[in-house]
Amino acid sequence: MERATPSMLCSHFVIVLIILLPDTSVAEPRSQIIQLICGNGTIVAAPNFAATMEIVSEQIRSRGYGVAATGTGPDTSYGLAQCYGDLSLLDCALCYSEARTVIPGCFPSNEGRIYLDGCFIRASNYNYNFYDQYLGPEDRHVCGNRTTKGSLFQQNARRAVQQAVANAPSNNGYARAQVSSIMTAYVLADCWKTLSANFCAVCLQYASASMLGCLPWSEGRALFTGCFMRYSDTNFLNAITTNGGSSSRGKVVITIIVVSAVVVLGVGAFIGIGVWKNKLIQKKRKGANDAKKLVKILHDKCLNFKYSALNKATGSFDEVNKLGQGGFGTVYKGVLADGREIAVKRLFFNNKHRAADFYNEVNIISSVEHQNLIRLLGCCCSGPESLLVYEFLPNQSLDRFIFDPIKGKDLNWEKRFKIIIGTAEGLAYLHENTKTRIIHRDIKASNILLDSKLRAKIADFGLARSFQEDISHISTAIAGTLGYMAPEYLAHGQLTEKADVYSFGVLLMEIVTGRQNNRSINDENTASLVSIVWEYYQRGIVEELFDPNLMLHNYNTINVKNEVARVLHVGLLCTQEIQTLRPSMSMALQMILEKEEELPAPTNPPFVDENTMELHGPWEKYSLSQGDSSSIANLSHSSFYPR
Repeated sequence: MERATPSMLCSHFVIVLIILLPDTSVAEPRSQIIQLICGNGTIVAAPNFAATMEIVSEQIRSRGYGVAATGTGPDTSYGLAQCYGDLSLLDCALCYSEARTVIPGCFPSNEGRIYLDGCFIRASNYNYNFYDQYLGPEDRHVCGNRTTKGSLFQQNARRAVQQAVANAPSNNGYARAQVSSIMTAYVLADCWKTLSANFCAVCLQYASASMLGCLPWSEGRALFTGCFMRYSDTNFLNAITTNGGSSSRGKVVITIIVVSAVVVLGVGAFIGIGVWKNKLIQKKRKGANDAKKLVKILHDKCLNFKYSALNKATGSFDEVNKLGQGGFGTVYKGVLADGREIAVKRLFFNNKHRAADFYNEVNIISSVEHQNLIRLLGCCCSGPESLLVYEFLPNQSLDRFIFDPIKGKDLNWEKRFKIIIGTAEGLAYLHENTKTRIIHRDIKASNILLDSKLRAKIADFGLARSFQEDISHISTAIAGTLGYMAPEYLAHGQLTEKADVYSFGVLLMEIVTGRQNNRSINDENTASLVSIVWEYYQRGIVEELFDPNLMLHNYNTINVKNEVARVLHVGLLCTQEIQTLRPSMSMALQMILEKEEELPAPTNPPFVDENTMELHGPWEKYSLSQGDSSSIANLSHSSFYPR
């Protein structure tokens, strides 16, 4: 069966609009389509989708936004729609009816979004944070009119964007702004009403940073999971009205919506049935999808575990056996029937992003083997939740030692040096000695585990990415931990091995100083650790930064002092602002080991104000600052759908 296209679904509505809408002078519904974004998931239940859209349309007519869910279990259809704050209810209904004719073009996918200049619709069949999600991997900006504007307009656009971003969270998610001069800039910012003020603020910060990448062009839009933004040199904003326009026009809108409901229901049901039949016919011919690949991996490598066995091993996931918790899931200690100790990672509630991370972690970690990488023993994906089973490491993670004034005494310099070397060897292997280049994306002390002999093992590959040797970089949604992410990745989402190198440099500084880079902004000294090390290096007093615990282990010899200082020097080389100046992991490893080799002088790192998480210098236009900086700093993982 041929895939449905927007034109196939919209022809009837065009006729209705031409006949019934002779008067469009009241306002502008801004119903021009900006982008339709479809997912790659399972088939939606067409009747449930149509019913959800009908419930939403009733809410749209009365209040300008709507949310609904129809069905049960995996067949549940979730929907969200909203018009931007300057549209009247009449124009809102017109915009929504246009969007609703297009979004069925995503069939048979279970995920679809349609952005118009006046409204937005999102539909899906998974519910994890559906209404609260504010950032996601599909987020993007779209540049409009490619007319180049001068510095005055660019300055005005930035000021107007800044005003809108600042005002929207406290104004029910909506703000408009214009900075008037010879080159006036007009801006609209709108968050979905299901978001909290903090989530709205974060979404608009990232959306504005992305959208301003369109400058110096005269128009740009940000199409984000939780918000929409637009700037332009033309006044596209409507005068905000409280009435619904003329009564005759109101009848026209209702007529259009009723017709669209009937047509979408019929077309949707027809498409759903046809696609289902087509899928059955084509099933044997189609290539294996991720689920099939995962099953094959588990079978080939004997990685299957029964849920009942893991449930019993952990005492039904008793809190007593809890080892720790992160953004991705909770880890429990378990003992199998044969006496083997294991660590079981219990993933947070399943949704499509978590399923992708689960597959990604199993696929990557099962394909590599190195003494400094955590060993995957197996997993369980057939029970009520997804579970990953790893070797049990009794000393848990590095952060429990170096940031603890008591346990830090257990790590003398010799042990810390071995941990550094082991981590560097593991990363060099991932970057250079595998069939595909693997980038971890979340190197930090809590993801470096220690075995019984305090040997380092890199863990948590849920965010890892792999790509071929002949590709210079990949563009991906930003994910990781603030304070450890390289500036070019944070600004552009362009990922290379140098992002891991940057994180490794931060880790070196933490191991040497015993200080955490992304600590609370309530600390007395709010400068980043990278900035502090750079300042002390320039003043020639880096010894003052050494962890006091090192003084307890008779390290006070000239050779050891030089070795510790050399590691800090390599940390600065790894965290240089310009990524091409950073060494590769194998070069960094060589610099640490070959102690007689003279090191090049480092250039400056990116300077980060932790009060605002704002990058200064060449990255300034990609500022992540916002009113409640703690809400960003606490997002340790972000697919920035928080991982």
